[in-house]
Amino acid sequence: MLRASLSFAPGRWSSHPRARHEYVCCVADPRVRRARWERPLRGIWCSDGSGQSLRRTLMVPVVYSMTVSLDGFIAGLGDDIGWTAPDPELMRFHNEQTRDLGAHVCGRRLYQTMLVWETAEQTMSDETDLEFARIWRPIPKVVFSRTLNSVEGNASLATGDIATEIGRLRDRPGGGAVAIGGAGIAAAAIAEDLVDEYRQFVRPIVLGDGTPYFPRLDRALDLRLVESRIFGSQVVYLRYQRVR
Repeated sequence: MLRASLSFAPGRWSSHPRARHEYVCCVADPRVRRARWERPLRGIWCSDGSGQSLRRTLMVPVVYSMTVSLDGFIAGLGDDIGWTAPDPELMRFHNEQTRDLGAHVCGRRLYQTMLVWETAEQTMSDETDLEFARIWRPIPKVVFSRTLNSVEGNASLATGDIATEIGRLRDRPGGGAVAIGGAGIAAAAIAEDLVDEYRQFVRPIVLGDGTPYFPRLDRALDLRLVESRIFGSQVVYLRYQRVR
């Protein structure tokens, strides 16, 4: 049986908004004792005390994380992303965040951009970069594309819509956040309110035009700032959780 800091009945699904911030203490199920409770929860499923297994212990979060200009763009005109290159301090931080990923969803363009990490040992020498490559390559990736017939590395082509693919990744064993990369895929996920965390690495640059981090929305999204950090490069990291 589970003991929780929330007031909801065992055996029921909790949709209480504080379920994302007050975590569960398990006294019976060893799978839950091994969970990393610093990760945000989308929801929790408790056993009813009858000895039946837990149907769902955690639902892993969907995270949208990108470098962004002060005026809200993730790429400049002509898809320019040269201004987004991280310094060593920021790259080490990216490495630590990438370790916590269980899957990655992206479009064709970002997938092809990230292919450089598949052969990093042949083209790179910096140990922090090589560490990222070693972390990145094993992560399962789902690629949305109308033109690709095959993909490389630990990747597969999407066969369903964004909600279906994210649902499959959330149901897989192993846990870890599901990351979304790229404005187009993120826009589809945001439209269906599938994103649980929005992470921005805000650079002190104004682009004036380009690809926006957020798509045009037909309703407001309530968010809660849960973490911030300023790096030596003056990049400001902001992590928001969706308030539902």
